[in-house]
Amino acid sequence: MTIPADGIGMHLYTMRDVLAEDYPGTLKRLAGIGYRTVGVSGRFGHSPDKIRSFADEAGLSIVLEHVKYDRMSDDWAGALADAKTLGAQWVVVPSIPSEQHSVEGFRTAAAAFTEAGKAARDAGLKLLFHNHGRDFDEVDGQVLFDILLEVDPELLGFELDLYWVVNGGKDPIHYFRNHPGRYPALHVKDMAEDGSWEDVGAGKLDFAAMFAYAAEGGVEQWLVEHDKPADAWQSAERSYRGLSDLRF
Repeated sequence: MTIPADGIGMHLYTMRDVLAEDYPGTLKRLAGIGYRTVGVSGRFGHSPDKIRSFADEAGLSIVLEHVKYDRMSDDWAGALADAKTLGAQWVVVPSIPSEQHSVEGFRTAAAAFTEAGKAARDAGLKLLFHNHGRDFDEVDGQVLFDILLEVDPELLGFELDLYWVVNGGKDPIHYFRNHPGRYPALHVKDMAEDGSWEDVGAGKLDFAAMFAYAAEGGVEQWLVEHDKPADAWQSAERSYRGLSDLRF
């Protein structure tokens, strides 16, 4: 199998330096490489409707936007409205505050996600959570991330960052198989031999083995990400080839 062409996207955090210089030009160039979708992370002074117009002009679909955890309590209705303006289907909380990295803190987060997820559902959207490595810490015999899996699947899904799952000592295949349908979006980020970030296909992660279970996991979007590319365009092109050429 191969990843469907309309499932290969770019999470725009990767492109933050060039976006700051030329947002519409960056989207057009990404489309020229072959990307069909993007995840928004940072607006660089542009309104949601302006970013939507940039994406439309480039022929790209915006599938999600990252929204800070605090916005669930500060202006969640506004966040949902912005996501709708962008044309997104998912609104993603990218991290839980560090002071909440405890069993109690994650249970508090789970309760917040439940309420925010209801509002998202009512708005025709779906709430997702994006993981980092320390979310898989085991505290008092409990894997913190697994607390979030107890939230109603109708109210919370996950943008599973594959690099950070492995960095956290876990196997994405385990999550695809044991909690099917929970992961509509992925961050596909490879790992270098020294544990740092690498372009997709140039590192050591066995994406073919993982993606054999992607359908079971409910994956719809494979979003490339590199946290610190030396050259954003070289990374974008190399990672696109790595995903589009992959067989599993």
